[in-house]
Amino acid sequence: MKIKRHSAALGFLAAGTLVLSACGSDQNVKAEDVNPALSNLNVECGTQPVSSEGSSAQKNAMDVFARDYSSKCEGQELRYTKSGSGKGVSAFNAGQIDFGGSDSPLDEEDGEVAKAAERCQGNPAWNLPMVFGPIAISYNIPGVSDLTLNPELIGKIYQGQVKNWNDPAIAALNPGKQLPDLDIVPFYRSDESGTSDNFQKYLKTSTNGAWTGEGKQFRGGPGVGQGKEGSDQVSQAVQATPGGISYIEWSFPKNLGLGIAKIDSGAGPVELTTANVGKAINEAKIEGEGNDLRVDLDSIYGNKAPGVYPIVLNTYEIVCSKGYEPETAKGVKAALTVAANANPTELEEAGYVPLPQEFKDKVLTAVNAIS
Repeated sequence: MKIKRHSAALGFLAAGTLVLSACGSDQNVKAEDVNPALSNLNVECGTQPVSSEGSSAQKNAMDVFARDYSSKCEGQELRYTKSGSGKGVSAFNAGQIDFGGSDSPLDEEDGEVAKAAERCQGNPAWNLPMVFGPIAISYNIPGVSDLTLNPELIGKIYQGQVKNWNDPAIAALNPGKQLPDLDIVPFYRSDESGTSDNFQKYLKTSTNGAWTGEGKQFRGGPGVGQGKEGSDQVSQAVQATPGGISYIEWSFPKNLGLGIAKIDSGAGPVELTTANVGKAINEAKIEGEGNDLRVDLDSIYGNKAPGVYPIVLNTYEIVCSKGYEPETAKGVKAALTVAANANPTELEEAGYVPLPQEFKDKVLTAVNAIS
């Protein structure tokens, strides 16, 4: 039932985009009533809808952004189509949308960087990391509400090397806890998924290469675990299976009341909280130059500092640095400025983490430079 209420709430946010944009001042909806941060936010609204398309991982955050944008810029809309990262990049490069949403930055080897520059009238496109969503290691162990795992153990579970919850290696990380003699039942995404891609990148980095699987198709040990399509099916499978475990976007285990493991990267157990994920984001290194803010994922996934929760998926908004028509540039800048100032509580409820101030400043500097 909780997952249905969550879906209903997100549906309300999506519907709110249409209601607010259609009614605007007719309903006397004030921006500060929707999101207090908008009251002192100065943006120059465009005169036409802003269109975007791409990653499904950021769709629920986009619902929040769209509602806020329609409130701040009365009569205007931020339209987002959930079609997948590849289609988002293709649509952007073809000039069909104003900005694209992608789980990965533009790929130079695949020609995406060159195509994007051509679309932007000979100017470079920028990758702006606007949305961050933690990946939870979720579990169902009867009688256990507090569990700590480390990357090596998580990898061994998915390689079939650790098979029982009372394994000595797990017990060593959880002293004094009564772990049951219960088979571990790993679940994974059977469909291609940005969540699997980022989870495997995390395992590879954090285990110093002991994990070798990579890509959007999950590559665990032969015959290990059960595949389920979509995060909703994975989370429901964990809920229904004593001994179950999986990697799932934060909102799903939260709404189903599943256990979420603490991660010990070497400096002690770290709980999945907004603050602890924010530390990982703030300490992330930027690979791109200037306002091209491509994130060095290794600097997040390999961060072993105390209090850092390192399993994070980030998505980009791909924009033209220059080359937009004037009204399009206004709309894109206004929409992304509003997005960067989204209500933290609403983002967390939707399963995301708000941008920490220091990182948000970098993103807003890039947004303000769009022309």
